Amino acid sequence: KITPHTSPAPRRRSHTPNPANYMVPTSASASVANAVSQPPSTGQVIQKETVGGTTYFYTDTTPAPLTGMVCWLSICSCLEFVSAELPKANAPSFFMADELRQELINRHLITMAQIDQADIPAVPAEVDSYHSLFPLKPLPPPNRIQKTSNFGYITSCYKAVNSKDDLPYCLRRIHGFRLVKTKCMVLVDMWKKIQHSNIVTLREVFTTKAFGEHSLVFAYDFHAGGETMMSRHFNDPSADSYFTKRKWGQHDGPLPRQHAGLLPESLIWAYIVQLSSALRTIHTAGLACRVMDPTKILVTGKTRLRVNCVGIFDVLTFDNSQNNPLALMAQFQQADLISLGKVVLALACNSLSGIQRENLQKAMELVTINYSSDLKNLILYLLTDQNRLRSVNDIMPMIGARFYTQLDAAQMRNDVIEEDLAKEVQNGRLFRLLAKLGTINERPEFQKDPTWSETGDRYLLKLFRDHLFHQVTEAGTPWIDLSHIISCLNKLDAGVPEKISLISRDEKSVLVVTYSDLKRCFENTFQELIAAANGQL
Repeated sequence: KITPHTSPAPRRRSHTPNPANYMVPTSASASVANAVSQPPSTGQVIQKETVGGTTYFYTDTTPAPLTGMVCWLSICSCLEFVSAELPKANAPSFFMADELRQELINRHLITMAQIDQADIPAVPAEVDSYHSLFPLKPLPPPNRIQKTSNFGYITSCYKAVNSKDDLPYCLRRIHGFRLVKTKCMVLVDMWKKIQHSNIVTLREVFTTKAFGEHSLVFAYDFHAGGETMMSRHFNDPSADSYFTKRKWGQHDGPLPRQHAGLLPESLIWAYIVQLSSALRTIHTAGLACRVMDPTKILVTGKTRLRVNCVGIFDVLTFDNSQNNPLALMAQFQQADLISLGKVVLALACNSLSGIQRENLQKAMELVTINYSSDLKNLILYLLTDQNRLRSVNDIMPMIGARFYTQLDAAQMRNDVIEEDLAKEVQNGRLFRLLAKLGTINERPEFQKDPTWSETGDRYLLKLFRDHLFHQVTEAGTPWIDLSHIISCLNKLDAGVPEKISLISRDEKSVLVVTYSDLKRCFENTFQELIAAANGQL
């Protein structure tokens, strides 16, 4: 049980280092040699390694390893057994980026959040086919009389799981609403057909008495971790000081944006591209958004927008006396463009006060000073009355080549995520391999044979498990190396003809087998377990 000598340093390196980064002048060779020969100190140590006959030098910032122990690979700090190691700049990564992993973990935690039913009895255990309801915002008090300014009704929002597909959804409840006729479901069916990357998809609408009164519930896709544009950009009370304290027209030269506290123009154009794309899809389908408002626009990640609560106004304000439910859509679509202009103007001013009538002139001065003429012209076009019906397609020339910038950013983001996904695909493959191996090793009994896991092919797999996880150094301390584990598992999965020495725990037996033999034993044994589980033995 000594450190394996089949994996020397050159083979355990992730890649051949770049000589331009690590080679040092000849005059420094003596001092480097002394630094290498001395014990590691608390500071940086220059390490030396020979690969293919060429000597490379590099600065090692990792802590000094234990005597006789060599750790050639450092991984993410989330892994406890190597959390003390600091990753080198040229070390490979077998896992996704920390930022993406943390974002996904946060989304998962939000998705799995639950409440104690005894603490909030007002939340029912089930609503229609949905269960595990979790309030996404504070519930309104039961004696509340005032209604929301957005929809004219008291509303509440929940995360729930659909028992039909076990997926999370967002349920938006309209309190005290009783749906008399179902003619409005024609519009709901039209909304359900819209699938767009910048629109929260409406899945279904139903009525219920599960909350103790008549309620109308809209079920949408659930996007964990999303926040409204209002909370992201307009939650700073000091932002409104623009229109109360600054003396317009008395400044010298253009106002520096970093001092003004305004949003970058590139971010505003990114939002314009997404919101206009959503409106274009909605208007092409013959519908109107009617919720183009900072309180109804979700922001996920850094710059991803989704228009939320679509279809609610169409149901709440539906006129059953109208023969054509789409008669007023052209008028609502024109209102959408005005609402889009207000949103863009508020973003450009970084304040909702900018869209108030008394502040419009000051707001446009701010846009003129700090942003391009294209952005100013787009806002003016959207907010100014025209002699003809306007279309969202009319602002495409104003966006111009900025659309390609957003397309390029989206594709680059996709490349990064695909690269991280490729890492996790391999990790998933190795996990399935370990899961199968775990069902075989140390099984107490199989087919009434208590020695099944200690005999035949299973004994080889047990010794391989020890070779995989229970290596020790020459000093008898645990030898932990993730690259050794990954390398051996990959060889087992591929069934390579390379030979391996397996030593029994009492060190009295040494078995020399190939990985192809181990793979055959592994597959036959696991298939035997599967056959027994399916009642075929």
